[in-house]
Parts: sequence; C-alpha cells; structure tokens
Amino acid sequence: MQQPHPLDNPVWFTLTGPHASIALGDPATKVRRYPSEISPFMAIGDLADPQAWADLAALAGPDRQVFLSEIPELPDYLPPGWEIVQPYLGIQMVATDALITAPDPEALRLGPADVDDMLDLVARSEPGPFERRTVELGNYFGLRREGKLVAMAGERLNPPGWREISAVTTDPSHRRKGFAGRLIRAVAHEIVERGETPLLHVDSRNAGAIRLYQSIGFAIRRRPTFFLLRAPEPA
Repeated sequence: MQQPHPLDNPVWFTLTGPHASIALGDPATKVRRYPSEISPFMAIGDLADPQAWADLAALAGPDRQVFLSEIPELPDYLPPGWEIVQPYLGIQMVATDALITAPDPEALRLGPADVDDMLDLVARSEPGPFERRTVELGNYFGLRREGKLVAMAGERLNPPGWREISAVTTDPSHRRKGFAGRLIRAVAHEIVERGETPLLHVDSRNAGAIRLYQSIGFAIRRRPTFFLLRAPEPA
C-alpha cells in the first residue's frame, strides 16, 4: 500500500514526527493535537477508524471544537453526531527553484519577549491562528518602525523534509512596501540552509497573497479544505 505524502496530512506527520515531544494524545491512538496555547490544529491518522474519532472527541475538551486541516474527503467519513461548523478553503504552495532566499539585514529575530507585540500585530492584521506560544514552533523574524512591530513571518508545521512558513503578516498601514516578501525570503533562507523545503498555506480568497507567493517562487501544490468541527456530546 502506498504511503501518503507528508504534505497530504502535514499536521499529522508533524505531530507524530518533529513535534511529537509537544503533541497531546496517547501515542497508541491515531489522533494528536497541539496544546491550545500553541495552536488549535488537531490531526487524525485514519479517517475510516471509528475509534480514532472517539479519541479525537476526547481530545476536543469542554468546548467540543476540533480544527482539522487539509482533508477534502472528510465529510464522507464524519461519524453521526459530529457537526461541520465551518469549512475553510485553502491553498498549499511549495517552493520551486525560482525562490531566491536571502537573510534580511533589517529583520529582527523574535522570541518570547516579543510575544505581546506579535499578538498586537496579529490583532491588527488577522493572519490566521496565532497563540501566545506559537513562537516556540520555529524561527520568527520581524520588522519594526519607530519601535513598533509592523511585519513578521515565521515557521510552524514541520512534516519531515518540509517546513511551513506561517504568520506572514503586515500592519495595514505598512502594506505595499515589500515587507512580506523580504521576511518570507529570510525565513526560507534558514529553512533551506537546514536542508528542508519551504511550504505555505493561504486562504483561497486571499488573491493578493497568492500572487505575491507565486511571484517570489512558490507554486500551488493542492487545494485543501480545513474544517472546524464540533464533537458530539459525551455519552
């Protein structure tokens, strides 16, 4: 039987691989999740396994919400009692040979001391899920103007051999200045130096970001669906 490609279920391959040490979930089961203060993403290794769905419901917590990524066929396997709250149509992009990576002399490495500023930028620019401990998942770089953080980008998922560039965002008052492209190249430079290949995920409605990523050397690999689900009430 052919093994699935790591990018076809990147959260699962990340949480059972490079991020296994921080994953929640019994290693004997086919479900994993990040701690909620790091990321809302959860993963299921076998959609056809009823026990995996039961284990996933147990991991959901009191709010019963589950955020699964990149599973277009999920509705065909959803057990009774589960509810699709919201599907999100995304695009997965991977780096090509056209991507030119380079350090940025102005980019500042961000860490735990910068989290309040990062969360403030996220609130202004709404790039997608970013929690107080997301910065622990990899390298983050930012640009400041007059001391204020106005742009950032960093690393999130890490399916073996690949590294996701995430939280690419710019303050609305500082857009169209090339900050995003500069930071993507800076983050990608460190990824390539480690022998990994950069990838990105983007909302399918974000035409401007898709054009930017294509212009600097990323190509569309697939069009996944992300699902916010609600688990059934406990028996």
